[in-house]
Amino acid sequence: MPQATHQVPPQTGRAAGPDGILRRQAQRESAARTYARSLPIVPVRARGLTIEGADGRRYLDCLSGAGTLALGHNHPVVLEAVRGVLDSGAPLHVLDLATPLKDAFTTELFANLPPALAADARIQFCGPAGTDAVEAALKLVRTATGRSGLLAFTGAYHGMTSGALEASGGAAEGRVTRLPYPQDFRCPFGVGGPEGAELAARWTENLLDDPKGGVSLPAGLIVEPVQGEGGVNPAPDAWLRRIRDITASRGIPLIADEVQTGVGRTGAFWGVDHAGVVPDVMVLSKAIGGSLPLAVIVYRSGLDVWAPGAHAGTFRGNQLAMAAGTATLAFVRENRLAERAAVLGDRMTAALRGLAAGHPCIGDVRGRGLMIGLELVDPDTGAAAPALAAAVRQECLERGLIVELGGRHSAVVRLLPPLTLTDEQAAAVLDRLADAIPAAARRPC
Repeated sequence: MPQATHQVPPQTGRAAGPDGILRRQAQRESAARTYARSLPIVPVRARGLTIEGADGRRYLDCLSGAGTLALGHNHPVVLEAVRGVLDSGAPLHVLDLATPLKDAFTTELFANLPPALAADARIQFCGPAGTDAVEAALKLVRTATGRSGLLAFTGAYHGMTSGALEASGGAAEGRVTRLPYPQDFRCPFGVGGPEGAELAARWTENLLDDPKGGVSLPAGLIVEPVQGEGGVNPAPDAWLRRIRDITASRGIPLIADEVQTGVGRTGAFWGVDHAGVVPDVMVLSKAIGGSLPLAVIVYRSGLDVWAPGAHAGTFRGNQLAMAAGTATLAFVRENRLAERAAVLGDRMTAALRGLAAGHPCIGDVRGRGLMIGLELVDPDTGAAAPALAAAVRQECLERGLIVELGGRHSAVVRLLPPLTLTDEQAAAVLDRLADAIPAAARRPC
């Protein structure tokens, strides 16, 4: 009996083009889709900074898979690593069994960790998304300490699963105590600078030590070295060191969420490196998989009190991602791309601050390395201007530049270009953005 075949009917005419694809996506996919709403393009080819759409248009991609693509799209070392696995006959799915690919990945990752952590570390491979690694980190510290409470920060973003959302800034309720995250432009204490950071640290210290403060000793404290979705707010180095001292002296594990800040993004290999802080737990995903899904936590061995299977997942052993991740980590290290990100990021930030001087709708330019944000404001009131930011994003797209928004009111235009960005490409990004901002400001309200 002949085998049945299932053929997709050929698409012809307009329905076969990008408009038809976008229309079917809107009809078939859930209302939860995000980037597809603001970026109505259909990518068909990509290399480095550039994406080509099905309509033949080319775009400079400063979203980089929300920071996943440290080396940009389809970097040769990543493609070579993936092809090598496919051609070798190695199994692609192995649960959490040991493989040469996993051993190579772990070795390269440990070689790039803060040395004081790498010397006494354990690694847990999680489900392939960063949010699962956050969940694993929270479960780990709660198991190790026997406590359940958690300290987190206003403006935080740690993922979309229940525990990660509970620790994020938009949570409506939960067993998490919210602490002020220092920032200059919208300081919660109204002072900014070192004084604002010092007040934030004192608030944390006082809350923990006040017997009537209503906060019992928590299982851990989770912090982003730079808040990404929260509006590109870098943690002041002195403040982060104070947080490390406060947690260490009270036996509170410090969790650094490096999902977006890791692998050279901020101008150091890890965001905590700027302050010289060694956390008890690091949450890693995005760039560590070399553009493919991979997520891990790395933590002090003293916290490793889990029973077998305490945190498991079918797709913990993504061999292609481990090979791509090893190649990416090695390339960033060998080519000193973190240092390159620091230099180029400073240059781009300086240029954007010069642009802001002539455009009062740019309230602030901030960031670290190649993680840059511009907060758009109402020039008359200083209030966040989300509609203007959305208009800037649209004007950028029309000029072939992909950017995204963040911040409390989605009023921060975010730049996350690949670490392989050239000087010429950086100039092109700045030129298109500089053209888009006044065009957006001229749009009718």
